[in-house]
Amino acid sequence: MAEARHTIDLLWFPDAVEKRRGRRQGLSVPQVVETGIRLADGEGLEAVTMRRVAQELGVVPMTLYTYVPDKATLLELMLDRVYLAMARVERPEEPWRARLAAIAEENRRLYAEHPWAAEMPAGRPPLGPGLMAKYEHELKAFEGCGLDDVTTDAALTFLIGFVQSSARAAGVAAAQEGTDAQWWEVNSARLSVVLDERAYPTAVRVGAAAGAAQGAVINPDQAYGFGLERVLDGLGVLIATQPAD
Repeated sequence: MAEARHTIDLLWFPDAVEKRRGRRQGLSVPQVVETGIRLADGEGLEAVTMRRVAQELGVVPMTLYTYVPDKATLLELMLDRVYLAMARVERPEEPWRARLAAIAEENRRLYAEHPWAAEMPAGRPPLGPGLMAKYEHELKAFEGCGLDDVTTDAALTFLIGFVQSSARAAGVAAAQEGTDAQWWEVNSARLSVVLDERAYPTAVRVGAAAGAAQGAVINPDQAYGFGLERVLDGLGVLIATQPAD
């Protein structure tokens, strides 16, 4: 319980925590967090260790622990910081479908700029100023849809979950882009023998058509566009069942 209280204090009152602990001048919690974000952006989440962050800041690891108690807390602070920095535009005059598509695009942009954010382990989200500003903004996109509070929260979770899953798939596809082309080049002749269109007529036909249309086995942009439309279609069915005001 004390650890949770400390994390909340770091999220909301970092300056007060620093004054209370009388830390060394020249280093701050925001500096530690920004260093973690920079490492994660450049090298991935696995690069963010307390030792590596301390090295980047020019201090010994034990010094870092006086600012952030552990890596889990550092990751929470990092995620909340990028949430706080997200560009947010209110669109009250637009139809609900356009508003939700804009929310999805804002999150997709976040994951493109900070791919590690899509890979964060599932768990209780950091209830900091960044998350609360993000949550408030995104809930407003559902105003006028007629959904109750619990359903609104579930619908938002469903929408953001789709975007996060798409971002993870796009990251995998980007990492495999070069090796995929080499793999197909090496194995295409052998595959043409085993992938017999007489044995697998539907699979061969559909796979060839999809590959030609997408220019690859998987096209993340096309998959995202198609999936988002289906998510919005599903939410549209739910919204249509709500009684009119």
